[in-house]
Amino acid sequence: MLAGLRQGRYSALALLAAAFGGALAGVALSLDLATSTASGRQELALSACAAIIALALAALFVAKVMRDHRRLAQSEQRFRRAMHDSPIGVAIVGLDGSLLETNPAFASMLGYTSAELNALSLFDITHPDDLSLGSSMMAAIRRGEIDTYRFEKRYLRADGTAVWTLLSGSVISDEATGRPVYLVSQVEDIDARKRAEARIAEAETRWNFALASAGQGIWDLDKRKGGITYSATWMHMLGYEAGELDGDPDHWLTLVHPDDRARVEAADSAHRAGLTPHFEAEFRMRRKDGSWIWILDRGKVIERGEEGRVIRAIGRLTDITARKETEERLRVSAALLADEKERLRVTLQSIGDAVICTDANNRITFMNPVAEKLTGQSCANVLGSPLESAYRAVDEETGHPLDPRQATGEVNASPNNRAVLVRHNDTRCSIRQVVSPIVSENGGFGGSVIVFQDFTDARALQRQLAYAASHDALTGLANRSSFIRRMEELALSACDGVEHQFMFIDLDHFKAVNDTSGHAAGDALLKQVAGRLRATLGPDNIVARLGGDEFAAILTAADADTARAAAQAIIDAIRAVDFQWSGVRHAIGASIGLATIRADSGAVDEIIARADAACYAAKAAGRGCAFVASAESRSRPADIEPQQPASSAAG
Repeated sequence: MLAGLRQGRYSALALLAAAFGGALAGVALSLDLATSTASGRQELALSACAAIIALALAALFVAKVMRDHRRLAQSEQRFRRAMHDSPIGVAIVGLDGSLLETNPAFASMLGYTSAELNALSLFDITHPDDLSLGSSMMAAIRRGEIDTYRFEKRYLRADGTAVWTLLSGSVISDEATGRPVYLVSQVEDIDARKRAEARIAEAETRWNFALASAGQGIWDLDKRKGGITYSATWMHMLGYEAGELDGDPDHWLTLVHPDDRARVEAADSAHRAGLTPHFEAEFRMRRKDGSWIWILDRGKVIERGEEGRVIRAIGRLTDITARKETEERLRVSAALLADEKERLRVTLQSIGDAVICTDANNRITFMNPVAEKLTGQSCANVLGSPLESAYRAVDEETGHPLDPRQATGEVNASPNNRAVLVRHNDTRCSIRQVVSPIVSENGGFGGSVIVFQDFTDARALQRQLAYAASHDALTGLANRSSFIRRMEELALSACDGVEHQFMFIDLDHFKAVNDTSGHAAGDALLKQVAGRLRATLGPDNIVARLGGDEFAAILTAADADTARAAAQAIIDAIRAVDFQWSGVRHAIGASIGLATIRADSGAVDEIIARADAACYAAKAAGRGCAFVASAESRSRPADIEPQQPASSAAG
């Protein structure tokens, strides 16, 4: 455009020069004629006047042309300055989509430099989903159907991300032909607005969904719009079509249950009069099919006119039918529970067992008289206190505290027959306790019920019976049955190279003691032998009396060499027994048969038979020694390893 202005200026100067030259030529010609005649002189004067007039007109024309061109130049400069400084993107676009010129704001919006952007076309920077929109608009412009435009589209930034814009502009046409030449577009960045609109739409969708899911609706009273409107969700809950109840602001009161209407009208009137900060009421409302649902209505006047007249109010309606039905069931259940609780209290007060109840925090909520007697605490003093303030139980064998909460991991009751109640005065009594959990409706732990009895006498009797059942009454050693059970357990557990050693011990010359000094002497001697065996083998090994003068022992996790050394120690210890009865000294000895307990040793009876056979072999070899049974053949338990006995000394 500036080049055109310069060209026009040069043309005006050429016109002025031509006019001046023509005038000079006319004057010169007139001078030639003037020299010859008087009429020539007259023509010379006329020519001079004409030349002056032509020069004046040419000068005026040139001056006008120059002024017009200056105005055009200033206008173009203002346009370019406005385009360059505009905070909104501006682009001059050819009809083929080429970017003829762009301003810095447009380049910055898309993350390009102006040079980079001008090298691209409109289609290069348009989002693929909006290309058809631009193509159809260009086609309409070529056909002359539109000369202005305004629409939203997405451009692509240099990093490939999309940006929403508002595109508006005009079509520039040729003045002579009227055909479109190029477009001048203004591009406004509306990406933030579009994102905000999307967030608002998403929030509104979530809000409507939340209201529908929660059984809630919205009412909006606007006197300017002529009445009240209800949300579609609420209309659906009442069985009406959307908009069916809109309009009359007082119609809703006709749907309220007659028993609730007066109360609801009073609450509504009080809020309309400004006596309450908001309106809230629970009432029954009739659905279109005639059924009733419970409603929680909360609302508030948000705009008042003159003299406090209500202009605008809004509120929320919630279907609380399920809650009301639950409350009614709870009311009935509470009455039944109160009766049941009283019967339970009377029952617990009258039973012979001690009962303590706790809550989920292990605090005492109830103690019956028997529990007060056994614990030495009154219910009035410990009610609401931690359980430990009245009831502290420990394990009889380990002495570790018993926490009733750990005993209620299962839903079923957890009995414990090894509990000992430790009172505050440090006295103790054995108890039998049963701890039962209290499970709430949702399956959570709600506390526990502890039922216990004084089990001191029964526990003592149990211990006596258990001891008598597993120990020899004379020596206090394990008896045959308990020893065999223990041996069977060890035989089953002998694996992975672990082995145990079994000893069959038979006393030598014991019969002579019974025959000469009587059975009382024999019993006394057997007690001494039992003591020697315990002392020699120690507490880690198992010693038993099988019957008569036969004893047995198991060396746990021991090898054959250890067994031979232990056998020799037993032989030496029994030989050293100095036993006198009624002035008569008796000397005894011991013969021992050894057998290994391994995974492949066979049944317990077979192991005992092999050791028994080895013991008889030791007696046959002269007594007072130990033989080791061969374990190579389980079918020949009497096989004795042909090796030197542990001791060959005779007893």
